[in-house]
Amino acid sequence: MSLPIPAGTASSTSYDDLGLGDHVLHASRGRFRGDDLCHHDPMFTLDGRCYFGQCGAAQSHLANRGVGIGDVFIFFGLFREEDTGEPHHRIFGYLEIDDVARMEKCDEAQMRRFLALSHPHALEPAGSNDTIYSGEGAMAQRATAPLRLTVEGGPPSLWRRPAWLKPGGLSYHDRPDRWLPGRLLKSVGRGQEFIADIGRRKAPRDWLAGVIEEIRAI
Repeated sequence: MSLPIPAGTASSTSYDDLGLGDHVLHASRGRFRGDDLCHHDPMFTLDGRCYFGQCGAAQSHLANRGVGIGDVFIFFGLFREEDTGEPHHRIFGYLEIDDVARMEKCDEAQMRRFLALSHPHALEPAGSNDTIYSGEGAMAQRATAPLRLTVEGGPPSLWRRPAWLKPGGLSYHDRPDRWLPGRLLKSVGRGQEFIADIGRRKAPRDWLAGVIEEIRAI
């Protein structure tokens, strides 16, 4: 279960609207309640699509790396085991991009669609490069081992990386000391999008297909 971050002014969606009121009250130890507004993004819809907004430096990073139609976002976040409370990072959803809409340039039909969804990046665009990516997507319904990034018993930032992901193959992770023996990666403490350019290689595409299959399993 993934909780959206609290919202500023650009939201018309509360935690109660998403059925998450009790959960955010518990997770925040009372700082946030069900009637507080949240930043509902990435937004997964019942028709099997996902809408994800980005702006500022994070969007510039995506644009500079050529992220666009045909690329895939794999969303991860910080979770806690229900029984032990152990914090760890895990994958919780994906988006395969088939449309990229710059808010300051998108047409009226696109804007009406985004506003009908109450997407926060359409309600109040933040900056000239504010962008919404959309396409097929889904959120995982199960917390399974293949979607866990953090090694068992390790700090959240210590990840088990797939064999195809080689040193230097992930943006924001250029320092050699982050790539540890045993296929381990010490992920950066703060970051928005980490980009891996997999080209036409088969191994990462097979890994990606397996992740998406795991996310979509019920």
